[in-house]
Amino acid sequence: MGKYGKWIGGGLGWAFLGPLGGVLGFIIGSVIDQSGETRQIERGVTTRGDFAVSLLVLVAAVMKADKKVLKSELDYVKQYFIQNFGAASAQEALLMLRDLLNQQIPIKDVTSQIKTRLDYPSRLQLIHFLYGISHADKQVHPEEIKVIRMIAGYLGISEKDIESIQSMFYEDTESAYKILEIDKNTTDEEVKKAYRKMAVRYHPDKVSYLGDEFKKVANEKFQKVNEAYEKIKKERGMN
Repeated sequence: MGKYGKWIGGGLGWAFLGPLGGVLGFIIGSVIDQSGETRQIERGVTTRGDFAVSLLVLVAAVMKADKKVLKSELDYVKQYFIQNFGAASAQEALLMLRDLLNQQIPIKDVTSQIKTRLDYPSRLQLIHFLYGISHADKQVHPEEIKVIRMIAGYLGISEKDIESIQSMFYEDTESAYKILEIDKNTTDEEVKKAYRKMAVRYHPDKVSYLGDEFKKVANEKFQKVNEAYEKIKKERGMN
């Protein structure tokens, strides 16, 4: 088993203080670095380790929802971790995910701990990734969507934000409006106001503390907001 502590050692430091610790307890011996000391983090500060631990546990919960694990889903996870942590750490993440898939995950308890540790922009980023997992094979999986929405609810994500992120992956005739959290009866001025609000909410700088790599991933949501706005402007003939 690889030394998962290389990239989530800090995150495991807080994970073991709650339900996440129960889920991840089997790898406690792997979070010691070469010096033999467990890494420590400052409480009250969201770190990449916190995010990575939360992400892997929730990914496992979603992938188990439809009783089957698809190669496309594993590839999606692998590419994400390669992009953000490098090839070696991505391989370790997949090994850890394999073990997590064999466990029962107490979603409510785990998400309650995550909610207290991660700030709102980071939680939005988690939900965006989980929808990406579900959409990896370009199909809608009702059971996975059900689990994602349940996770989002426990994480304190608003219904409008859930609909907004879901619409970035599952388009319908009103998806652009849902992304901006408005409806077709909204005035042009209200459309502009909604766009400015969402542009601020999903700006990559909101998760800058997670590193430049995560800002690049966050930019995907930001781009979807811009695309939705341009689509509505074109449809309405707005300036």
